Amino acid sequence: MIEITLPFPPTVNTYWRKWNNRMVISEKGRAYREIVGDLMTIQGKVFHSTKPLRVDIKAYRPDKRRRDLDNLLKATLDALAHAGVYEDDTQIVDLRIYWAKELGGMLKIRLGELNEADESSTKVG
Repeated sequence: MIEITLPFPPTVNTYWRKWNNRMVISEKGRAYREIVGDLMTIQGKVFHSTKPLRVDIKAYRPDKRRRDLDNLLKATLDALAHAGVYEDDTQIVDLRIYWAKELGGMLKIRLGELNEADESSTKVG
């Protein structure tokens, strides 16, 4: 299990840009990925997993404006994969994101591998 604090991510609305008839990660999105990688190093968070994962995200709004909570996920999860925390975000089988009551412009993330008992409770069917 690791805990890491990240800056507030760009929303999905600003994460993608069209370039030469292709969708690419925007400059803002690429910068966020780099910041996340740097913060993993600075905060001393050495973690890499190839197993199923549980991710818990507490999101602190930067201000009181209304925002869509689900728009925070794409940049955040992609940045963690890019930083080498996991191979791919398909490993995430248990995901929770919620607003903090306080402001702060950051995300506090807890991420850990699931054990076999946890995995069986997340299977559909």
